Order: sequence, then C-alpha cells, then structure tokens
Amino acid sequence: MADSSNRATGPVRTLPAMRIHHLNCGTLCPSSARFVTGSGGLFEPARMVCHCLLLETPRGIVLVDTGLGTQDVQDARGRLGQRFVSRSAPRLDASETALAQVERLGFRREDVRHIVPTHLDMDHVGGLADFPDAQVHLFADEHAAAMAGKRQGYKPVQWAHGPKWNPYAVDGERWFGFSAVRLIPGLDAEVLLVPLTGHSAGHCGVAVKGPAGWMLHAGDAYFSHHEVDPVAPRSPWGLALFQRLFSENNAVRIQNQERLRGLVRAHGHEVKVFSAHCAVEFDRMRAA
Repeated sequence: MADSSNRATGPVRTLPAMRIHHLNCGTLCPSSARFVTGSGGLFEPARMVCHCLLLETPRGIVLVDTGLGTQDVQDARGRLGQRFVSRSAPRLDASETALAQVERLGFRREDVRHIVPTHLDMDHVGGLADFPDAQVHLFADEHAAAMAGKRQGYKPVQWAHGPKWNPYAVDGERWFGFSAVRLIPGLDAEVLLVPLTGHSAGHCGVAVKGPAGWMLHAGDAYFSHHEVDPVAPRSPWGLALFQRLFSENNAVRIQNQERLRGLVRAHGHEVKVFSAHCAVEFDRMRAA
C-alpha cells in the first residue's frame, strides 16, 4: 500500500488517550563502561537498563517487554545461566521487576491483559510468568525459533508456565516507510509490530501512539544512542562485537539499523526512537 500519510493505512479511528509509563525492569552492570557505552573508565562498570513500557489502555494494561521477572531475581543462575550473570552482572533487585512496578502504580497482575515482547531473549521476557493470564503478541518466526531453542538467549524455563501465545505472520501495512507493519487486534489503542529482524529471527520493534505522538521501542535492533545518531553514528567497540556475535543475521541487522537512522533523520520530530538497553535514552524518556 502507498504510504502517503506516513502512518499505518486503513480506516481512521478515534481512540481514547492512553497513559504511557517507562519502566526499567532490570539494571545490567557489565564491566568496562568505556567498551560498552563509549564513556566512563576502563574499569568502571557500565549501566544498562531493560527499558519496558506500561500502557494504560481501555482494554487493560499492556506491557512492551517485561525485563527480568521475580523468579529470575530469586534464582538468577538457574534461570538465566551463569554466562549471562557473569557477562551482564544484573542487579537482581526485586523492586525493579515489572510486577513490582505494576503494583506500585496501583494495579494488580490480573490487570496486565497483553504483553508485546520485542523478542524472546531472557532479559526481555523474564516477567512472562508473573502475568500468566496475559495474551502474548509476537511474530510467528520468533515464536517458532524460540520453541525450537535455536538461540543461546532463549531460556524455555521462562515460558514453562504455558503463555497464551498470539503469533502473527509478517505482513500488513506501511508506517513511516516500514512495510508489513501489523496492528495488534483487540486493543483500543494503536500498538504496532514493526519488523526489525536480524538480532533474532522474528525480532520486532513496537510502535505506540500516545498523547504526545508516536514512539518506537526498537528492542535490540541497536544498543546505544550513538548508533542512531543521524549525523555521526558510531558503536562502542564492545557493543559492536557483541551484536555481530549474537545476531541471527548480521547483514539484515545492519540494514535495519540504517533504516532506523533514516527514520530519526527524516521523522525524529514525529517518532521518538529508543532501544531496550540504552540508559541515556531511558533517562531522557523518563524525564520527558
């Protein structure tokens, strides 16, 4: 379809305004900030976040990613693995879990009706088990790859409770130049799955239209705000190496990073783009 309006095409709907909360559902402190974030000292730990969204909608609470869950905090080595714990040095603070923050906002776990993970790596879906009644929306390729255990970052123990999966084919309409964008059915809100594959087989961004306009949670399509700088993009070498080693398709990942830079250049005033782990972006969004 033609993208004459720079948004998902289809009938125009008048939707109730939603409230959007930015949550850090897991602080990660890998060694050497200089290598990971491009700033700080050689032996100073980096600060990374698990940036999640909580959306208050007429159909209940929607979470975009869930970060680390309560069971991950209680048994990190058993659920996340020694390699992740050693490499990422998670803070393991129960107060940072999505469930704890949902309850601090005055909601119950049952109020979380929908979860939209950018992908199924362990630091993005650890909280699934905390919301067992929620519908989980994702691309079918990501679901299939995770069920087949095709990736080191997948931890089947995190979905052993049997989530209510809703896998979708990659097709749909156009949105700011991105094709095959899918509107999630059953929500009285504009929440879109945006294909951003490369990091994993069915990795997606999640676009949300709130009272202040569009924002795009890009998941692990990139890790540092430096990488989508529209003028002088760069990647700290530690992150660059990590992304190459842990990408399902590195060439496609690089292509999608360039598309995100193009989105920021052309439409940065209309769409606020951020990734899952950049603490600088998280602090900016929380402050705004």
